[in-house]
Amino acid sequence: MSDLFSSESRHQPLAARMRPDALAQYMGQTHLLGPGKPLREAVERGQLHSMILWGPPGVGKTTFARLLAKECDARFATLSAVLAGVKEIRQAVAEAQQHSAQYGRGTILFVDEVHRFNKAQQDAFLPYVEEGTVTFVGATTENPAFELNNALLSRCRVYLLRNLSEEELLGLLRRALEEDEILSAREVAIEEGTLEKLARAADGDARSALNLLEIAFDLATEQDGQWRIDESVLTEVLSADVRRFDKGGDHFYDQISALHKAVRGSDPDAALYWFARMVDGGCDPLYIARRAVRMASEDIGNADPRGLQIALSAWDVQERLGSPEGELAIAQAIAYLAVAPKSNAVYTAYKRVLADIRREPSYEVPVHLRNAPTKLAKSLSHGAEYRYAHDEPDAFAAGENYLPEQISTRSYYHPVPRGLELKIGEKLDNLRKLNQESPQQRYSSDKNLQKKAQ
Repeated sequence: MSDLFSSESRHQPLAARMRPDALAQYMGQTHLLGPGKPLREAVERGQLHSMILWGPPGVGKTTFARLLAKECDARFATLSAVLAGVKEIRQAVAEAQQHSAQYGRGTILFVDEVHRFNKAQQDAFLPYVEEGTVTFVGATTENPAFELNNALLSRCRVYLLRNLSEEELLGLLRRALEEDEILSAREVAIEEGTLEKLARAADGDARSALNLLEIAFDLATEQDGQWRIDESVLTEVLSADVRRFDKGGDHFYDQISALHKAVRGSDPDAALYWFARMVDGGCDPLYIARRAVRMASEDIGNADPRGLQIALSAWDVQERLGSPEGELAIAQAIAYLAVAPKSNAVYTAYKRVLADIRREPSYEVPVHLRNAPTKLAKSLSHGAEYRYAHDEPDAFAAGENYLPEQISTRSYYHPVPRGLELKIGEKLDNLRKLNQESPQQRYSSDKNLQKKAQ
C-alpha cells in the first residue's frame, strides 16, 4: 500500500489511499490477471505491449496501468484526453525519448479517456507506438471499435475490464477497515450486513464502494459512548445513490439492447428488469417509451397490432402525467409487448423494398394507375382500364397489378403463422390464388418471361 503515515496521504480520499502497490493486491479482473492467464504471465515476464483497457468507471484501469509500469520497471507518464492535445502528446513523447536515452528505461504512456481524442490526435500516437518509443495504454469507457481509429486499434490489444463482483467489493471494504490507518484508528462499529449493503450499492464500482464507506464513517453517530454506523446512517449515505448509468455511453446502449432483446424473446420478467434498471439509473422514461413504439412495429407488427396502440398510449401517459404514473404505463406496455405474438414480417418487407428501390431504376407508375385530372392526361390513357375494386366481387379486382410492370411478380410481405398474421396470411394466400387464376391478370409471369427473353 502507499505510505499511509505521510501527512499527504491523510488528506487523500480512501480510494487513493487503498490503491494497491503490487499486482498481488489488485482486486478483480481475474479473467485477465488470474494465475496462468496470458496477460498476467506477460506482465510477470516484463513483456510490455500497447493496449486499450475498456471498461466502466471504477474497475481499476488506471490502477492496473500504474502497476504494469511498476512490475515491468518502466517509467509511468499520463495524459488526459480531456485536457491534452497534439502539443502535449509530442511533449510526452519527447520526455520518454530523453528518459530512455539517459536511463535506458521504457515509458508507459497512459492516456485516460482516450476516446475523447479526435482522429488527428489519435493519429499523432501512431509513429511512436509503431517504433516502440512508448508503450501506449489507453483507458476508455466506450466501445473502442466505434470510438478509436482502426490504425491505432491495429497496434494495440483490447482488454475488457468487468465490474467487480459484490464479493470482491466486500473483500475490498473489509481490507480497508483493517489496513487503512485512518479508518482502523477510529473505533466505529459497523456490522457485516451494513458492509454488504454498501458493496451492493456500489454496483461493481470499487471507487464508489470506498467512497461510500468513507462517507459512512464521517456520518457515524454516537450511542452510549460507542460510535456506530447504523441503519439511519446507511439510509443517509445511500439516499443520493443512483446506480451507474452512462446516458451517452456503452452501458446505456447495452441496457436498452438487453431490454429490446428481452421483449423480442418474449421474456416479460427480464424486460421489466431492464426497464426498471434504466429508470433507476436515471434514464428518461420517454426515451424508453419511444423505443417501445419501435419494438411494437419491428418485432410484434401485425401479429398483434394492438401492441403499437398500447405503446403509443403509454408514451402519451408518460407525457401527460410524468413519474411515477407514466412509468407504470410504460411497464404495462413492455410486459404486453413481451408476451404478444411476434412478427418482423413488415419490418423485413420494408427493408427489402428499400433495398430494391435504392439498387434499381425508378420504374414508372403503370399507366392504368396514373392520375388523370386533365384532358391531356386522359388523352394519354392515364387511368384507363383501371378496375375499381369496390365494383368487383368481394371488393377485389382479381388479376389486377399495382406494381411497376418490370417487378409485377415480386412479393415482399410474408406474414408469419402467429397471432393475427396467421389470418392475414391465409387471406393473402387466397387473394394471390385468385390473382393467378384470373383470366384478367394484367402482367402474367409468362408475359414477363417472354419480354426478358426478347
